[in-house]
Amino acid sequence: MRLRILAALAALSVAALTGCGDTGTGGGTSALRIMAPASPGGGWDQTSRTAEQAIKAAAPDRKVEVFNVPGAGGTIGLAQLAGEKGNGNLLMTMGLVMVGAIEQNKSQVTLDETTPIAKLTEEYEIVVVPAESPLKTLADLVAAWKADPAKVSVAGGSAGGTDHIVAGLMAKAAGVDPKQVNYIAHSGGGEALNALLGNKVTIGISGVGEFAEHVKSGKLRALGVTSGERLPDLDTPTLKEGGLDVELANWRGMVAPGGLSDADKKALTDLVTKMHDSQAWKDAVAKNGWIDSFQTGQEFADYLAAEQTRVKAIIAELGVVS
Repeated sequence: MRLRILAALAALSVAALTGCGDTGTGGGTSALRIMAPASPGGGWDQTSRTAEQAIKAAAPDRKVEVFNVPGAGGTIGLAQLAGEKGNGNLLMTMGLVMVGAIEQNKSQVTLDETTPIAKLTEEYEIVVVPAESPLKTLADLVAAWKADPAKVSVAGGSAGGTDHIVAGLMAKAAGVDPKQVNYIAHSGGGEALNALLGNKVTIGISGVGEFAEHVKSGKLRALGVTSGERLPDLDTPTLKEGGLDVELANWRGMVAPGGLSDADKKALTDLVTKMHDSQAWKDAVAKNGWIDSFQTGQEFADYLAAEQTRVKAIIAELGVVS
Protein backbone atom coordinates (compact mmCIF):
# COMPACT_ATOMS: atom_id res chain seq x y z
CA MET A 1 0.00 0.00 0.00
CA ARG A 2 2.77 2.40 1.02
CA LEU A 3 4.55 1.81 -2.30
CA ARG A 4 1.35 2.53 -4.25
CA ILE A 5 0.88 5.81 -2.34
CA LEU A 6 4.48 6.86 -3.01
CA ALA A 7 4.08 5.99 -6.70
CA ALA A 8 0.92 8.05 -6.89
CA LEU A 9 2.61 11.02 -5.22
CA ALA A 10 5.52 10.75 -7.63
CA ALA A 11 3.13 10.72 -10.59
CA LEU A 12 1.37 13.82 -9.23
CA SER A 13 4.72 15.58 -8.85
CA VAL A 14 5.66 14.83 -12.47
CA ALA A 15 2.25 16.03 -13.66
CA ALA A 16 2.61 19.24 -11.68
CA LEU A 17 6.03 19.91 -13.16
CA THR A 18 4.73 19.19 -16.65
CA GLY A 19 1.81 21.53 -16.10
CA CYS A 20 4.15 24.33 -15.05
CA GLY A 21 5.89 23.99 -18.41
CA ASP A 22 2.59 24.40 -20.26
CA THR A 23 1.32 27.46 -18.44
CA GLY A 24 4.30 29.77 -18.53
CA THR A 25 4.18 33.39 -19.64
CA GLY A 26 4.67 34.66 -23.17
CA GLY A 27 8.40 34.74 -22.53
CA GLY A 28 8.65 31.04 -21.67
CA THR A 29 8.89 27.91 -23.77
CA SER A 30 5.18 27.08 -23.59
CA ALA A 31 3.17 26.73 -26.79
CA LEU A 32 2.18 29.90 -28.59
CA ARG A 33 -1.20 29.75 -30.32
CA ILE A 34 -1.92 31.99 -33.32
CA MET A 35 -5.55 32.49 -34.25
CA ALA A 36 -6.50 33.04 -37.89
CA PRO A 37 -10.04 34.46 -37.49
CA ALA A 38 -11.19 33.20 -40.89
CA SER A 39 -11.45 30.01 -42.92
CA PRO A 40 -8.30 28.38 -44.32
CA GLY A 41 -6.99 29.73 -47.61
CA GLY A 42 -7.36 33.46 -47.07
CA GLY A 43 -4.92 36.23 -46.22
CA TRP A 44 -5.17 35.93 -42.43
CA ASP A 45 -4.67 32.17 -42.61
CA GLN A 46 -1.74 32.60 -45.00
CA THR A 47 -0.14 35.23 -42.77
CA SER A 48 -0.67 33.13 -39.62
CA ARG A 49 0.91 30.02 -41.11
CA THR A 50 3.80 32.03 -42.55
CA ALA A 51 4.36 33.51 -39.09
CA GLU A 52 4.26 30.02 -37.57
CA GLN A 53 7.04 28.78 -39.83
CA ALA A 54 9.12 31.93 -39.39
CA ILE A 55 8.87 31.75 -35.58
CA LYS A 56 9.90 28.10 -35.65
CA ALA A 57 12.90 29.05 -37.78
CA ALA A 58 13.84 32.02 -35.59
CA ALA A 59 13.12 30.34 -32.24
CA PRO A 60 13.43 26.55 -32.75
CA ASP A 61 12.62 25.77 -29.11
CA ARG A 62 9.28 27.57 -29.22
CA LYS A 63 6.20 25.49 -30.01
CA VAL A 64 3.71 27.27 -32.27
CA GLU A 65 0.23 26.26 -33.34
CA VAL A 66 -2.19 27.94 -35.76
CA PHE A 67 -5.95 27.48 -35.47
CA ASN A 68 -8.92 28.92 -37.38
CA VAL A 69 -12.01 30.63 -35.97
CA PRO A 70 -14.00 31.72 -39.06
CA GLY A 71 -17.01 33.97 -39.27
CA ALA A 72 -18.34 37.54 -39.36
CA GLY A 73 -15.21 39.20 -40.69
CA GLY A 74 -13.12 38.00 -37.79
CA THR A 75 -15.42 39.35 -35.09
CA ILE A 76 -16.24 35.84 -33.82
CA GLY A 77 -12.53 35.27 -33.32
CA LEU A 78 -12.20 38.73 -31.78
CA ALA A 79 -14.85 37.88 -29.18
CA GLN A 80 -13.03 34.63 -28.39
CA LEU A 81 -9.75 36.51 -28.01
CA ALA A 82 -11.40 38.97 -25.62
CA GLY A 83 -12.42 36.03 -23.45
CA GLU A 84 -8.74 35.07 -23.06
CA LYS A 85 -7.87 38.20 -21.07
CA GLY A 86 -4.34 38.05 -19.68
CA ASN A 87 -3.26 35.07 -21.84
CA GLY A 88 0.32 35.79 -22.86
CA ASN A 89 0.53 32.76 -25.17
CA LEU A 90 -2.09 33.82 -27.70
CA LEU A 91 -1.90 36.05 -30.78
CA MET A 92 -4.55 36.85 -33.36
CA THR A 93 -3.83 37.88 -36.93
CA MET A 94 -6.06 40.76 -38.00
CA GLY A 95 -6.09 43.85 -40.17
CA LEU A 96 -8.07 46.39 -42.15
CA VAL A 97 -10.82 43.84 -42.88
CA MET A 98 -11.60 43.43 -39.19
CA VAL A 99 -11.84 47.19 -38.66
CA GLY A 100 -14.64 47.36 -41.23
CA ALA A 101 -16.30 44.15 -40.06
CA ILE A 102 -16.64 45.50 -36.54
CA GLU A 103 -18.74 48.34 -37.97
CA GLN A 104 -20.68 46.07 -40.35
CA ASN A 105 -21.56 43.53 -37.67
CA LYS A 106 -22.07 46.09 -34.90
CA SER A 107 -19.74 43.95 -32.81
CA GLN A 108 -20.09 44.27 -29.06
CA VAL A 109 -16.35 43.55 -28.80
CA THR A 110 -13.94 46.05 -30.34
CA LEU A 111 -10.20 46.30 -30.83
CA ASP A 112 -10.03 48.43 -27.69
CA GLU A 113 -10.24 45.12 -25.80
CA THR A 114 -7.02 43.83 -27.36
CA THR A 115 -3.32 44.50 -26.88
CA PRO A 116 -1.72 45.78 -30.12
CA ILE A 117 1.50 43.87 -30.81
CA ALA A 118 2.65 44.60 -34.36
CA LYS A 119 1.65 45.74 -37.80
CA LEU A 120 3.30 43.33 -40.23
CA THR A 121 2.54 43.93 -43.89
CA GLU A 122 0.59 45.84 -46.47
CA GLU A 123 -0.74 44.32 -49.65
CA TYR A 124 -2.45 45.78 -52.68
CA GLU A 125 -5.71 44.37 -53.96
CA ILE A 126 -6.28 42.78 -57.34
CA VAL A 127 -9.46 42.60 -59.43
CA VAL A 128 -9.85 39.36 -61.40
CA VAL A 129 -12.31 37.47 -63.56
CA PRO A 130 -12.50 33.78 -64.55
CA ALA A 131 -10.40 32.96 -67.59
CA GLU A 132 -13.55 32.34 -69.67
CA SER A 133 -15.10 35.72 -68.77
CA PRO A 134 -16.20 38.02 -71.62
CA LEU A 135 -14.84 40.94 -69.57
CA LYS A 136 -11.37 41.64 -70.93
CA THR A 137 -10.67 45.09 -69.47
CA LEU A 138 -11.79 47.47 -66.74
CA ALA A 139 -13.70 49.35 -69.44
CA ASP A 140 -15.73 46.20 -70.09
CA LEU A 141 -16.45 45.90 -66.37
CA VAL A 142 -17.57 49.53 -66.10
CA ALA A 143 -19.86 49.11 -69.11
CA ALA A 144 -21.44 45.98 -67.58
CA TRP A 145 -21.84 47.73 -64.22
CA LYS A 146 -23.56 50.72 -65.76
CA ALA A 147 -25.86 48.51 -67.85
CA ASP A 148 -27.10 46.50 -64.84
CA PRO A 149 -25.23 46.58 -61.51
CA ALA A 150 -27.23 43.63 -60.16
CA LYS A 151 -25.89 41.33 -62.87
CA VAL A 152 -22.27 41.97 -61.90
CA SER A 153 -21.66 39.77 -58.86
CA VAL A 154 -18.51 40.58 -56.89
CA ALA A 155 -16.83 37.91 -54.78
CA GLY A 156 -14.67 39.05 -51.90
CA GLY A 157 -14.05 38.73 -48.20
CA SER A 158 -16.21 39.86 -45.34
CA ALA A 159 -18.85 42.56 -45.72
CA GLY A 160 -17.40 45.93 -44.80
CA GLY A 161 -13.84 44.64 -45.29
CA THR A 162 -11.10 45.75 -47.66
CA ASP A 163 -12.47 43.91 -50.71
CA HIS A 164 -15.93 45.39 -50.14
CA ILE A 165 -14.47 48.88 -49.72
CA VAL A 166 -12.50 48.52 -52.98
CA ALA A 167 -15.67 47.42 -54.80
CA GLY A 168 -17.51 50.45 -53.44
CA LEU A 169 -14.71 52.86 -54.35
CA MET A 170 -14.49 51.38 -57.87
CA ALA A 171 -18.25 51.69 -58.38
CA LYS A 172 -18.23 55.28 -57.17
CA ALA A 173 -15.33 56.13 -59.51
CA ALA A 174 -17.24 54.48 -62.37
CA GLY A 175 -20.37 56.55 -61.70
CA VAL A 176 -22.31 53.62 -60.20
CA ASP A 177 -24.07 53.88 -56.83
CA PRO A 178 -21.92 51.83 -54.39
CA LYS A 179 -25.11 50.68 -52.66
CA GLN A 180 -26.11 48.88 -55.87
CA VAL A 181 -22.97 46.73 -55.96
CA ASN A 182 -23.95 43.05 -55.85
CA TYR A 183 -21.30 42.07 -53.33
CA ILE A 184 -21.12 38.44 -52.19
CA ALA A 185 -19.13 38.08 -48.98
CA HIS A 186 -17.05 34.99 -48.21
CA SER A 187 -15.40 34.03 -44.94
CA GLY A 188 -12.04 33.37 -46.58
CA GLY A 189 -10.09 33.83 -49.79
CA GLY A 190 -10.33 30.12 -50.52
CA GLU A 191 -14.12 30.28 -50.77
CA ALA A 192 -13.99 33.34 -53.03
CA LEU A 193 -11.44 31.58 -55.23
CA ASN A 194 -13.67 28.52 -55.58
CA ALA A 195 -16.57 30.73 -56.63
CA LEU A 196 -14.39 32.32 -59.32
CA LEU A 197 -12.91 29.07 -60.63
CA GLY A 198 -16.44 27.63 -60.74
CA ASN A 199 -17.67 30.61 -62.78
CA LYS A 200 -20.28 31.36 -60.12
CA VAL A 201 -19.44 35.07 -59.88
CA THR A 202 -18.55 37.84 -62.33
CA ILE A 203 -15.46 39.28 -60.69
CA GLY A 204 -13.36 38.74 -57.59
CA ILE A 205 -11.41 41.15 -55.41
CA SER A 206 -8.73 40.12 -52.93
CA GLY A 207 -5.11 40.60 -51.95
CA VAL A 208 -2.57 40.13 -54.73
CA GLY A 209 -0.95 37.22 -52.90
CA GLU A 210 -4.18 35.22 -52.88
CA PHE A 211 -4.88 35.39 -56.63
CA ALA A 212 -1.50 36.06 -58.30
CA GLU A 213 -0.58 32.37 -58.68
CA HIS A 214 -3.87 31.65 -60.47
CA VAL A 215 -3.43 34.69 -62.70
CA LYS A 216 0.02 33.49 -63.72
CA SER A 217 -1.31 29.98 -64.40
CA GLY A 218 -4.05 31.35 -66.64
CA LYS A 219 -7.00 30.22 -64.51
CA LEU A 220 -7.90 33.83 -63.73
CA ARG A 221 -7.46 37.06 -65.68
CA ALA A 222 -6.45 40.24 -63.86
CA LEU A 223 -8.23 43.47 -64.79
CA GLY A 224 -6.39 45.79 -62.42
CA VAL A 225 -4.53 46.37 -59.18
CA THR A 226 -5.07 49.01 -56.50
CA SER A 227 -1.44 50.16 -56.39
CA GLY A 228 -0.23 53.54 -57.62
CA GLU A 229 2.15 51.89 -60.07
CA ARG A 230 2.28 48.50 -61.77
CA LEU A 231 3.61 45.77 -59.53
CA PRO A 232 6.78 43.83 -60.40
CA ASP A 233 6.28 40.29 -61.72
CA LEU A 234 2.61 41.00 -62.48
CA ASP A 235 1.89 42.71 -65.78
CA THR A 236 -1.46 44.16 -64.78
CA PRO A 237 -2.62 47.77 -65.20
CA THR A 238 -3.49 49.85 -62.18
CA LEU A 239 -7.10 50.89 -61.63
CA LYS A 240 -6.00 54.46 -62.35
CA GLU A 241 -4.63 53.36 -65.74
CA GLY A 242 -8.06 51.87 -66.41
CA GLY A 243 -9.81 55.15 -65.65
CA LEU A 244 -10.83 54.46 -62.04
CA ASP A 245 -9.22 56.82 -59.54
CA VAL A 246 -8.79 54.26 -56.76
CA GLU A 247 -5.66 53.39 -54.76
CA LEU A 248 -5.77 51.36 -51.55
CA ALA A 249 -3.53 48.97 -49.63
CA ASN A 250 -4.77 46.34 -47.23
CA TRP A 251 -2.71 45.76 -44.08
CA ARG A 252 -2.34 42.95 -41.57
CA GLY A 253 -0.98 42.75 -38.07
CA MET A 254 -1.21 40.92 -34.79
CA VAL A 255 -2.92 41.66 -31.49
CA ALA A 256 -3.04 39.77 -28.21
CA PRO A 257 -5.74 39.57 -25.54
CA GLY A 258 -6.26 42.56 -23.28
CA GLY A 259 -5.01 42.66 -19.73
CA LEU A 260 -1.50 41.41 -20.48
CA SER A 261 1.27 41.96 -17.97
CA ASP A 262 4.08 44.25 -19.13
CA ALA A 263 6.38 41.21 -19.18
CA ASP A 264 4.07 39.20 -21.45
CA LYS A 265 3.51 42.15 -23.78
CA LYS A 266 7.26 42.67 -24.12
CA ALA A 267 7.88 38.94 -24.62
CA LEU A 268 5.32 38.72 -27.44
CA THR A 269 6.59 41.92 -29.07
CA ASP A 270 10.17 40.65 -28.88
CA LEU A 271 9.17 37.29 -30.36
CA VAL A 272 7.26 38.84 -33.28
CA THR A 273 10.18 41.25 -33.87
CA LYS A 274 12.55 38.27 -33.97
CA MET A 275 10.19 36.58 -36.44
CA HIS A 276 10.07 39.71 -38.61
CA ASP A 277 13.87 39.92 -38.69
CA SER A 278 14.27 36.28 -39.75
CA GLN A 279 15.27 35.30 -43.27
CA ALA A 280 12.28 32.94 -43.44
CA TRP A 281 9.88 35.86 -42.96
CA LYS A 282 11.75 38.10 -45.42
CA ASP A 283 11.66 35.36 -48.06
CA ALA A 284 7.90 34.85 -47.55
CA VAL A 285 7.21 38.59 -47.80
CA ALA A 286 9.04 38.73 -51.12
CA LYS A 287 7.42 35.56 -52.45
CA ASN A 288 3.88 36.72 -51.60
CA GLY A 289 4.32 40.23 -52.93
CA TRP A 290 3.71 41.76 -49.50
CA ILE A 291 5.06 45.14 -48.44
CA ASP A 292 7.00 45.21 -45.18
CA SER A 293 5.35 47.81 -42.92
CA PHE A 294 6.53 46.67 -39.51
CA GLN A 295 5.42 48.69 -36.47
CA THR A 296 5.25 47.82 -32.79
CA GLY A 297 4.42 49.46 -29.49
CA GLN A 298 2.73 52.84 -29.28
CA GLU A 299 3.33 53.48 -32.98
CA PHE A 300 1.10 50.55 -33.94
CA ALA A 301 -1.46 51.41 -31.24
CA ASP A 302 -1.75 54.95 -32.63
CA TYR A 303 -2.02 53.63 -36.20
CA LEU A 304 -4.77 51.21 -35.17
CA ALA A 305 -6.78 53.99 -33.53
CA ALA A 306 -6.44 56.21 -36.62
CA GLU A 307 -7.49 53.37 -38.94
CA GLN A 308 -10.68 52.78 -36.98
CA THR A 309 -11.67 56.42 -37.47
CA ARG A 310 -10.68 56.44 -41.17
CA VAL A 311 -12.41 53.21 -42.15
CA LYS A 312 -15.59 54.09 -40.29
CA ALA A 313 -15.80 57.31 -42.31
CA ILE A 314 -15.15 55.54 -45.65
CA ILE A 315 -17.80 52.85 -45.23
CA ALA A 316 -20.31 55.39 -43.96
CA GLU A 317 -19.74 57.55 -47.05
CA LEU A 318 -20.04 54.59 -49.42
CA GLY A 319 -23.03 53.13 -47.64
CA VAL A 320 -21.63 49.64 -48.12
CA VAL A 321 -22.65 48.43 -44.67
CA SER A 322 -26.11 47.84 -43.32
